[in-house]
Amino acid sequence: MKTWREMRRFPVAVQLLLVNQLGVNTGFYLLIPYLATHLGEDLGMSAAVVGIVLGVRNLSQQGLFIIGGSAADRLGARGVIIAGCALRTVGFGLFALGDGLPVLLAASVLSGLAGALFNPAVRAYLSQESGDRKAEAFALFNVFATTGALIGPLLGSALLLVDFRASALTAAGIFAVLTVAQALVLPAREVEPAKSGVLADWREVVGNRAFVAFALAMVGMFTLENQLYLLLPDGARRATGWDGAAGLVFVVGTLANLALQLRITHSLKSRGVRARWISAGLALMGLAFVPPMLVAGAGGTSWPAVVPVLLGALILYLGVMIASPFVMELIPGFGRPELTGTYFGIFYVVSGIAAAVGNTVVGWAMDTGDRSGTEWLPWACCAVFGLASAAGVAWLHRLGALPGSAVPVGERSAV
Repeated sequence: MKTWREMRRFPVAVQLLLVNQLGVNTGFYLLIPYLATHLGEDLGMSAAVVGIVLGVRNLSQQGLFIIGGSAADRLGARGVIIAGCALRTVGFGLFALGDGLPVLLAASVLSGLAGALFNPAVRAYLSQESGDRKAEAFALFNVFATTGALIGPLLGSALLLVDFRASALTAAGIFAVLTVAQALVLPAREVEPAKSGVLADWREVVGNRAFVAFALAMVGMFTLENQLYLLLPDGARRATGWDGAAGLVFVVGTLANLALQLRITHSLKSRGVRARWISAGLALMGLAFVPPMLVAGAGGTSWPAVVPVLLGALILYLGVMIASPFVMELIPGFGRPELTGTYFGIFYVVSGIAAAVGNTVVGWAMDTGDRSGTEWLPWACCAVFGLASAAGVAWLHRLGALPGSAVPVGERSAV
């Protein structure tokens, strides 16, 4: 009830974007986690081809965030959000209707491009519409996103009892409804004519060294968040010997998010500068991997053995709840308001590349740990990532390089 009361205090446009994120994550996670199984088992594709299809989708999204951000600045975030949802409707529809590789590649490109368009545009629009309550808006955004990430796989597993096409068509239907709702409800905002070219905008953002350093420092947050889908579920399965135990990780996170996210953000917003809470949240995310590390490789399967893993998941979610709203609030402060979308777009490109490297390291550590009997190794790597990112943000804050620090915005690029 507190979540709904807080939500109703925002303009209708913000309320729609919050519900939109619930729908986006529900639609995404009811399809994508099961796509590899569909391609390999249902369509009989080789692992290499499955990797190509999934890689094309990821590359289309991660590599084109900068396009979506610039489009939001120049064309208006509303139109870019609507176009992104419409493209994902088509992309997920193609997954349902096509079995050939060319169709599946087209579906992957369209779905990835869709995410590249609406992800930075939604965040730019939310930042602009929420005024001085950005932290609360992004806190609610996290609540709805986390809830969708839980509902999606549950709904997807139920629909798979029919077949994969039922999941794909349902996902496409969700995005179609969101597209119509956005077109009817989201108000258009006048966009000031650009005073420079797109390349000049990109050079301005990339030339802001403090911003790029901050985006790189976030490698810990993005790498560790991804472990909610890799290392922690794997740890839960190993501890219990039951594949379904992986779902407990998401249940813990969703319940904690619903109960605590707004309380945490409200409590911390008026207590100290944002950078300190971001650093504290990242440190907590790193420490989340210590309890599972201490019992890794203990041998045997039992329900008590999953407790350290779930405790780690809870601590990780708490760290995300502390850091994430303030990270999103901080990003627009690095530069001109006219480039908010571009800053979000480039932030996700830089962080996405850095996180891909981080995930590769974690994957290597998992394989090495299994071969050498050092099962604690991937957990230790994640702890180091979190603590290193926390130290990086703290260092940037001490330099006065972050918004809200002592150095004026115009001078941060020289830091």
